[in-house]
Parts: sequence; structure tokens; C-alpha cells
Amino acid sequence: MDKLKVLAVDSSSMTGSVALCCGETLVAESLLNVRSTHSEKLLKQIDLLLDEAAWSLDDLDFFVVVTGPGSFTGLRIGIATVKGLAQVVGKPVIPISSLQTIAMNLPLSPYPICAFLDARKQEVYTQLFKWDSVRGPIAVESATVLPPQQVLDSLTGDVALVGDGVLSYRQLIEDSLGGRAFIPTASAHQLRASQAVWLAIQAWSSDLTCRAADIVPIYIRPSDAELNLSTKRSR
Repeated sequence: MDKLKVLAVDSSSMTGSVALCCGETLVAESLLNVRSTHSEKLLKQIDLLLDEAAWSLDDLDFFVVVTGPGSFTGLRIGIATVKGLAQVVGKPVIPISSLQTIAMNLPLSPYPICAFLDARKQEVYTQLFKWDSVRGPIAVESATVLPPQQVLDSLTGDVALVGDGVLSYRQLIEDSLGGRAFIPTASAHQLRASQAVWLAIQAWSSDLTCRAADIVPIYIRPSDAELNLSTKRSR
């Protein structure tokens, strides 16, 4: 496992990232929180990291891609990029949830971990996890998208919250949960492709890989286009 060469991509939010890992060891990572589309920067990030590490696509054992939930456009770009690269070199892909990936930012948390990603439209993508010393963040409920107040009202006891939605709704969180809310520093709320690699290695060890063609984004809620089409059909 420690010699597996992996390329991971996350484009589920404004902060896109690419990582190269050799087993669990991070070799290189690029994380950009800039207002440009992933289509403008993603391939450049991949090329830069491969060049700096002196790796080629053929050197990779498998690819990792964060499949959502998150930005519909970002997810499509990231997944299409990884599928294209993986098909060129004939390597498998492992899909990883953005919610489980952000929960990786709070290792060894003694409290339940509430992934809290900004879904826009006054909603958050959310899922509750518990930390397992062997398997990392284990989901204790299904992923969903809800208004932030509804999520906070459902939480009992002490809880750690992580994700860019925490930054967007911090005052609401503090007003609702008070001292029961444990909030990490700002840098912990950014998704990182390197965190998805550890989860993917666990999946690899269980032979849970996918063909590139089978990877699909996980949106949870319908897109605006789907909503508009449904509205037109109901008229």
C-alpha cells in the first residue's frame, strides 16, 4: 500500500485541489481558492504537480475523485477530467464523498462530526459522522440537504462542525448551539484532495474500485434545469 501512486481531484467547491500521494504520504498538493472556473485551472494543476514530482499518468495506480455533493458545474468538470485521464491510461477510479472528505479534517474528534457544506440557496449539504480509530469518519446518518437552522435543531449534545457552511453560518451556529458547538480554525473548513486519498486507500484495500465510465456525480438535490423542467411539466 505504501508504494501506490495516486492522483486525486476535488472540484466540488470554489476551492479546488489536486493531490499526488505515494501510499498515505503526500507528495504534492495544489489548492486554489480563487474566482476562476475549474475548467481554467484543473488540468494546469495536474500537469504542474506531475511535472514537479517527475511522474507520468502511466505511473499512477489509480485515480481518486470527489463526487459530491457540491457545485454541479464543478463536479461535472472534475469528474469528466478524471474519467478522461483514467480511460486514456486504463486505470481504475475510486469515488469519494465530499462530506466524508471534509470530516477527515477533524481526525480523532471525541465528538460527533457534522459535515456542513454550503449548498447555496440558504441550504447546506450535511451528514453526521463518528470517528473510528481504524476506519476514520463513519457515517451515522444519510447525506441530505437542508436549511441550516433545521440541521442545527436536530443536533443533540456536543458536536464538532466542519465545512465552508460553518464560515457562512457561524453566528447562527453559535446562537443555536452555544457551548455545544466545537468549531475548528478557518483552514480546517477547506476540502482537500489529499484527505480523500486516505479514504480511497481503504477502499482500494477492499477492492472497491470503479471503471472510469461508471463514475457519476452525487448531487442529492435536483439541478435548476431539472426543477425548471419539472415546473413546466406540471403546468
